[in-house]
Amino acid sequence: MSDTAGNSHGPGAGSTATGDGLIRRQRRRWVRVTAVSAAALVLAASGIGWAVYAKLDGNITPDEAAAAELARYEKERPTALVKDAQNILLIGSDTRAGDGNSKYGKGVVGQRSDTTILLHLAADRKSATAVSLPRDLMVDIPGCLQEDGRRSDPVFAMFNHAFQVGGSACTIRTVEKLTGIRIDHHMVVDFSGFKDMVDAVDGVEVCLKEPIDDKAAKLKLPAGRITLDGEQALGYVRARKSLGNGSDTDRMERQQLFLGALVNKVRSNDVLLNPVKLYPVLDAATSSLTADPELAGLRGLYALVRGLREIPTDRVQFLTVPRKSYIYDANRDQLVEPEAEKLFGRLRDDQPVVVGPENSQDVPGGDTATGGADGPSPAPTFRGNTAADPTCR
Repeated sequence: MSDTAGNSHGPGAGSTATGDGLIRRQRRRWVRVTAVSAAALVLAASGIGWAVYAKLDGNITPDEAAAAELARYEKERPTALVKDAQNILLIGSDTRAGDGNSKYGKGVVGQRSDTTILLHLAADRKSATAVSLPRDLMVDIPGCLQEDGRRSDPVFAMFNHAFQVGGSACTIRTVEKLTGIRIDHHMVVDFSGFKDMVDAVDGVEVCLKEPIDDKAAKLKLPAGRITLDGEQALGYVRARKSLGNGSDTDRMERQQLFLGALVNKVRSNDVLLNPVKLYPVLDAATSSLTADPELAGLRGLYALVRGLREIPTDRVQFLTVPRKSYIYDANRDQLVEPEAEKLFGRLRDDQPVVVGPENSQDVPGGDTATGGADGPSPAPTFRGNTAADPTCR
């Protein structure tokens, strides 16, 4: 029996068994190596992801000083009326400090708010309304904490003086006093940050009716359809004397059209679905950003913008607060009432705001002449544009 058994497991059969075992052992080894390699790749990818996250997260500067100052005046600040609605103050600083900013002019001491936009996000996140506040608007500025530790006296002055005197906290308190709207968050970006953002999306297209040759803005462009790089875009949105009627209002309308085009470019699948293009956009968007502590990190920013992805571009609206020349100085602005208060009231209450071209309304910022006497009161229409409006028109 043993011989039979031995014969049944002779060299030929034994050789086959040994070969199968070797194959199985090789397969198990290959599986282990593959698993270890896959794990290594996952860990490496996680490490890279964490490194990217850490860099982007560290780009943003938390505005701790503003948070402390606003907390000091909490009792006098407006109350938020609608849960989940958000009001963010976007401040474009003309500071010459920091990398790349000094070449945009000398003799500017400190910083002013070159552009200020009040961004209202509806509670249902079905619309976003960006309201430009003229830097030359005459407003009441409260006493504010200055960089030297002293407090300024309350003053009636141009709006951009608030940022120069007391930074973002003073600007926020001025806006809240002017509008009665609670500012939930704020962001400050400088010239370099704006340029880098435009370059990160490979430029933004605009249409020029006439060629531009503006030495002050360092801008020389041909007429027609043209894609602006970051440097050109900065000159384009800042230029005054060589474009339009030279007013700050005309400049703000140009800024709004440009921002609408920038929103469209960032939202395009070519950017959002391409990691190679998305990272530079995120890096540029955060590198020159100062924000309130709650937003000064990717988690806070993500929580803010995650509900904005589905807002259609025709519900991303841009307008300038109703204004006119200041009665005592044609080079300054004042609010047009009651239109301005109508706008502020609708934003406070999270009510719809409608924008349209100039010929769609009876008076600047006033009610559209629509709706019957027996029907519901129509939402007022304000002069403005949406991100869906073509830049070439």
